[in-house]
Amino acid sequence: MRLKDKVALITGGANGIGLATVKRFAREGAKIILWDVSLNGREVAEQLITGGYQAVFHQLSVADEPAVISAVSKAQERFGRIDILINNAGITKDRTLLKMSKEEWDEVISVNLTGVFNCTKAVAPIMKSQKYGRIVSTSSVVGMRGNYGQTNYVASKSAIIGMTKVWALELGKYGITANCIAPGFISTEMTDRMPEEVKTQMISLVPLGYWGLPDDIANANLFLASDEARYINGVCLNIDGGFAR
Repeated sequence: MRLKDKVALITGGANGIGLATVKRFAREGAKIILWDVSLNGREVAEQLITGGYQAVFHQLSVADEPAVISAVSKAQERFGRIDILINNAGITKDRTLLKMSKEEWDEVISVNLTGVFNCTKAVAPIMKSQKYGRIVSTSSVVGMRGNYGQTNYVASKSAIIGMTKVWALELGKYGITANCIAPGFISTEMTDRMPEEVKTQMISLVPLGYWGLPDDIANANLFLASDEARYINGVCLNIDGGFAR
């Protein structure tokens, strides 16, 4: 097993890409700390425990810094260490610039960007003391290309790429790698809400001719979190079927 006895903290782990990552990591031997605002995460953790895996769920928003700090402390107390951080939690509030409210801007930035900062800031000291850590954050291909009606979302995903490169420089000397993943069009609950004509148009832009699945991203998270990727640091890996070529 590629993550045997590793402790993995996965945000936004109750559904979509996060849920696929939770299940993949558990099968590879990781002890799972699952965070999500949705109580569905409790059921996910219970199912893992029933299946013989180690898992714990905390309901919280990554935008809530005190809650993040408290939950990290509890996780360290329970497991003794945190080896892997998967910054996956994210939301969208799409609207064109001229119609976007300050509240819509703030909400997306607070979860998608400040949330990643909060989690990494809280976990990094533990990884530093261990002289070992794997940080993998979820960006997006739109963070590189832009996307109509997503000023807030694109801003947050572009910034994750920049923060990842900074963390690779700052934390590498402590045995910590920081990388990010830029998914393309992935079939999730979020994308399922899109109009069919929009989805059809998007698929036409992908050289492979189909959308990715959450497991495609989970597999990449697994690779970057494993010791097989020990010399990969400061990278943003596109997983998009060739869309952002």
